Amino acid sequence: MAGRALYQFAYRRSPDQDAPLPVRRPVVVVGAGPVGLVLAIDLAGRGVPVVVLDDSDRIGEGSRGLCYAKRTLEILDRLGAARPCLEKGVVWQVGKVFQGEELLYAFDLLPEAGYAMPAFINLQQFYLEYVLVSRLASFGLAELRWRNRVSAMEALADGVRLTVDTPDGPYALEADWVVAADGARSTMRALAGLPFVGEAFEDRFLIADVAMEADMPAERRFWFDPPFHAGRSALLHKQPDGVWRIDLQLGPDADPEAERQPDRVIPRIRRMVGHDRFRVEWVSVYTFQCRRIARFVRDRLIFAGDAAHQVSPFGARGANSGIQDAENLAWKLARVVQGRSPASLLASYDAERSAAADENIAHSTRSTDFIAPRTPQEKRFRDAALALARCTDLGRRMVNSGRLSTPSSYRTALSTPDADGETWTGGCTPGSPLPDAPISWRDGRTGWLLEAVGGDEVLIEMGETGIALPEGVRRLRIGIDVHDDQGLVAARLGAPAGAALLVRPDQHVAARWKRPEAAAVAAASRRLNGWTEAGA
Repeated sequence: MAGRALYQFAYRRSPDQDAPLPVRRPVVVVGAGPVGLVLAIDLAGRGVPVVVLDDSDRIGEGSRGLCYAKRTLEILDRLGAARPCLEKGVVWQVGKVFQGEELLYAFDLLPEAGYAMPAFINLQQFYLEYVLVSRLASFGLAELRWRNRVSAMEALADGVRLTVDTPDGPYALEADWVVAADGARSTMRALAGLPFVGEAFEDRFLIADVAMEADMPAERRFWFDPPFHAGRSALLHKQPDGVWRIDLQLGPDADPEAERQPDRVIPRIRRMVGHDRFRVEWVSVYTFQCRRIARFVRDRLIFAGDAAHQVSPFGARGANSGIQDAENLAWKLARVVQGRSPASLLASYDAERSAAADENIAHSTRSTDFIAPRTPQEKRFRDAALALARCTDLGRRMVNSGRLSTPSSYRTALSTPDADGETWTGGCTPGSPLPDAPISWRDGRTGWLLEAVGGDEVLIEMGETGIALPEGVRRLRIGIDVHDDQGLVAARLGAPAGAALLVRPDQHVAARWKRPEAAAVAAASRRLNGWTEAGA
């Protein structure tokens, strides 16, 4: 069916179900959504055996997650999963904000060229999940078990024991580490008895996938008080297969069951698009929360994605943030499992991704308050900002129709601040994600900086430093191993000749030096891998 896909997978009995004693696995991931699948692919690619459990046997329940940002696409590209998404997805970078029928302003999310990935693509979540399931199947170290539902959990001194229900009955499975990536209604969170802390919003929104032909460009369109939906807001996105995502604000008193019925949905869509030549493929009515659990790491149980934190859909922060959780966690958990780092390294996952969740929750809450003001004072402020936006840049900066997802920068103990006497302003600061830029290889092939860095710990040198590197650190010399033909590597890193940047396996900068020395690089490497200066 156009605009909606349904992929079903067979239940298969695992040999673990016939073992006389519970089988022990290094890592078990609960949940085969985008977050759990990305984490499992990254772990398997780093040599860690992983089992993924999912209580369903299919993917394809409406578009759900839709907008995937450049940083998410860069992560998928490193994992070998971006190309099918780019081929299928709708690429966009322009957004437009309207009040009534009037265009207030437009914005460009990637005005500068020279990046491998676009600003955003729109792609129904079931397509992304299918790509990720297919990619995971290519790793011999990974196993995905459908119709395996966790029903009980017991904390062990050195791991976790799970009771897993299947069509053949329950079985016990043990793991050194369990990652809960089982979504907003997380069974694992409930079994652990962990409450969410934050704010629930009362306003209700209609979300629909509508198949139709429309002569409109691929761009984000947001309306305040449109003529077809007076007094409320509306959002329109183009999807693959001739399907359009429509979001309509309904208000806090809307009846969810009644609003899902065709006699309510179809007239609303007709007023918006101005004709009857459409087909509603999927519809839902939702409210949302901006909240999270207190800690993402609980002994040997780790939470990621919507199981750990929830935000409103405005700004595409849910799936993008969850995939960045997986990126942050994968290399750390791999090094702990392989004995290359102490278990205490995982505390940095909690610190870094908790801070990212707080940042996303703050942005999401402000977006929601602007889109759906709850008091007369908030509405007056919103209307004044919209009036200013017609004629001033200041007013446009105040309008918040959903500040779109951007990657987080990590200011934690894993990042080494610039040393005295070496500080430079601007560029790629410690903790920030490494920007992409075009390069060429010595044999003349063209490529990209992030492609050359990959998922390793890398020292990027602007030229030849000649310093000795600690074990496990790979050297990438700009101007020698690869060439910065357009000068964008030096410009985006803000790095002068002779400088160096140490990049973490998740492509965030750990440290930088104008005049690097071997001892300083070794100390920064130990730091980012969770070891103290004394080696404890």
